[in-house]
Amino acid sequence: MSLSRRAPLQHPLAQRFASAVESLSVALAPESTRLYHGTARNFLTYLAADHPEVVSLDQLRRDPHILGWMAKLHSRVPPLAPVTYISRLIFLRGILAELASSAQLPELAQLLRRQDVPRPPRRLPRALTSQQDQLLQQELLRRNDLGANVLLLLRHAGMRIGEAADLSFDCLHASGADQSTIHVPLGKLKTERMVPVDSFVCQLVQRLRFFRSFDPLPADGRLLARSSTREALIRHFADTCTRSAPRQVSRNASSPTSFVTPMPARCFVPASSFFPS
Repeated sequence: MSLSRRAPLQHPLAQRFASAVESLSVALAPESTRLYHGTARNFLTYLAADHPEVVSLDQLRRDPHILGWMAKLHSRVPPLAPVTYISRLIFLRGILAELASSAQLPELAQLLRRQDVPRPPRRLPRALTSQQDQLLQQELLRRNDLGANVLLLLRHAGMRIGEAADLSFDCLHASGADQSTIHVPLGKLKTERMVPVDSFVCQLVQRLRFFRSFDPLPADGRLLARSSTREALIRHFADTCTRSAPRQVSRNASSPTSFVTPMPARCFVPASSFFPS
């Protein structure tokens, strides 16, 4: 039910909390304001039910009022999602800090402490199944455009997007009879390296050189043209990797859209082995 359709909350502190939210939400988006109001309503509803004797701000205590509210949130059935629980603590902490300032009751700001807010759970991306990996690569091969070839290069050479953005035009090197390596520049690993590659990766580099030769931007020695900044180029390919290509695979094969491209293990050879100082 929308908060705007609910009956006004009847509580002696409702107006004080509403004023605090209004003060906080001056520079906030409407959705953030709605969440602040929802948190205030949730807390005051708990007070009215479990501690009806609390009718003024100076009666609020950490124990039992704040800790009791936190315990009630924890005991919800079905349980609150961790991000919802964390956001409610953060919003109430902001409201209490605003009330501490406006009501000149500094102790209110200490009722809910920073250490009370747990860290968000770490969510590891779901790896591709072999079928999803095959479908995604087939879609990229079918598209055969600039973005698709860049993503295939990332997939088969084990590079990061930022490293690909910095590849030089002559990054491909012959390292022996029918053997090639690609020179990956300095990146997140803080070291450059030579990556042994197969004939398919060599074809990808040649395709990217072809696209670069027709780009209207002047040659700057890089394999990928930058219309503005390096960061803009990385964002463009990251969007293609996480949204555009997986979405197309989903339309074509009714496959899940939550794709994360796993990078295969490769034998990395220090660039200094090929470019001695």
